[in-house]
Amino acid sequence: MKRKLYLETTVVSYFTARPSRDLLVAGHQEATRELWPTLTKTYDTYVSALVYEEAARGDAEQAAKRLAAIQPFLMLDIDEDARRLAEKIIAGKGIPREYPEDALHIAVAAVHGIAAVVTWNFAHLSNPFTRMMVRQLVENEGYVCPEVCSPEELLENQS
Repeated sequence: MKRKLYLETTVVSYFTARPSRDLLVAGHQEATRELWPTLTKTYDTYVSALVYEEAARGDAEQAAKRLAAIQPFLMLDIDEDARRLAEKIIAGKGIPREYPEDALHIAVAAVHGIAAVVTWNFAHLSNPFTRMMVRQLVENEGYVCPEVCSPEELLENQS
C-alpha cells in the first residue's frame, strides 16, 4: 500500500521555477526535481483547492506551469472539519494568525489521514518548534498529525 502525501504549494513552486543562481535554492530545486517522479509511482499524492489557488497566483506563465504540474494529483476537500482544526492550530499559536493558509494545509492533511506534508516552508511549517506545537494541537483535537518534511528528508527516507 502506498503512503499518502500532501504536497504543499512551495514544492510545486520549486519544481516549476526558473533555475536559481542562489546555491541553496538551486539545491532545493534539484531535490524537488529528483523527488517529483516518485510522487505518483511511490506515493498517493494529494493537493487541496488551497494548493490550486496558491499555484494560480503570480506570473501567468509560471502559474500555468504550476497548475499543469499538480494536475496528476488527487484533490482533497477543504471541509468544515479542516477549517475548524486550522482555527484551533492558529488559536493555540501553532501557526501565526498572519498565515492561516499554512494552518489550513496541515489541517486538511490531518483531517484526511495523510501521513506527511511535504514543504519547503521552514518558517511556519517545517521547523522543530512549529512541528512540536502543531502536533500537540492536532492530537488534542483527536487527529493523527501528519509528519512535516522537506523533499530532501523524503528522498533520504527512500534510500
